[in-house]
Amino acid sequence: MQDRTHSLQAASVASAAPTQAAPTAPETRGQWLMIAGGVLLGTVGVFVEEARQHPLVTVLFRCAFGALALLAWGLATGRVRELRVRGRSWPVVAATGVLMVLNWALFFAAIPRTSIGVATIVFHIQPVWIMLFGTLVLREAVAPRQVAAMLAALLGLVLTTGLLGGDAAAWGPDHVSGLLMCLAGSLCYAAVTILAKTEKVVTPFALAWWQCAVGTVLLLWVPLVHGWPQAPSSWAWLAGLGVLHTGLAYAILFAGMARLTLGRIAVLQYVYPLTAIVLDWVVYGRALGAVQLAGVGLMAGALLVVKARQLR
Repeated sequence: MQDRTHSLQAASVASAAPTQAAPTAPETRGQWLMIAGGVLLGTVGVFVEEARQHPLVTVLFRCAFGALALLAWGLATGRVRELRVRGRSWPVVAATGVLMVLNWALFFAAIPRTSIGVATIVFHIQPVWIMLFGTLVLREAVAPRQVAAMLAALLGLVLTTGLLGGDAAAWGPDHVSGLLMCLAGSLCYAAVTILAKTEKVVTPFALAWWQCAVGTVLLLWVPLVHGWPQAPSSWAWLAGLGVLHTGLAYAILFAGMARLTLGRIAVLQYVYPLTAIVLDWVVYGRALGAVQLAGVGLMAGALLVVKARQLR
């Protein structure tokens, strides 16, 4: 569900409470929900690796199982009526669905070429693309501090890739192609975020469900070319991607964001990539080097500054 936080951020703008010196009971609950959702999302890479399917097959079943899980959640909460889309909203719904399919496909294809940790961190450069779009296309004013933050985030990105760590393998064709896939995927994700913010009628829940529905329809042909999953374990991992990382994660993050201020939301979103880094090390023994960890820290600090502007 990398994934769905763009829609949830837009929804949280209207529900965010004024900043308080100490968190209230609802805010404390919201923080724990955000942490739980971030930890859950941080396991996406493990599910992708263990499913051992072609990236498009993985995306198809994440969309299919995700659509079923979100539909069940909508029925349980009485929100299924929100799925009705009217005329002018269809282009946005269709475009975000196509972009989300590209985003997931590129991200899933990048993981085995780089690593879960590197792919996740590189993917999280997307707030910089949103700011650049706002500056170059929408002519939004950017303070010098924001420009410095963007440059620092890009420098952190370069360090995180491992290209400057002295490891010759980092310059291999697989690693480089994986990095390019992550960057392309982050651009798709940024475009989804921008489109979602322009849609004032379709709710975040409906947009999330339609993205899964569009993805399922677009990729129905994939098993005919790349084959159906054979092992029962593969089906279990794929179902987990849809049910846990799309349905359950959406419900948890939505509930958490509704209780928090925007500043706390921005900080807690880093639970996801940090969990991915730790799991990549614990499960697969792929630890980031000192230079890469320095890049992660630099990116995190810089992107907090960038996101603070976007969430105002």
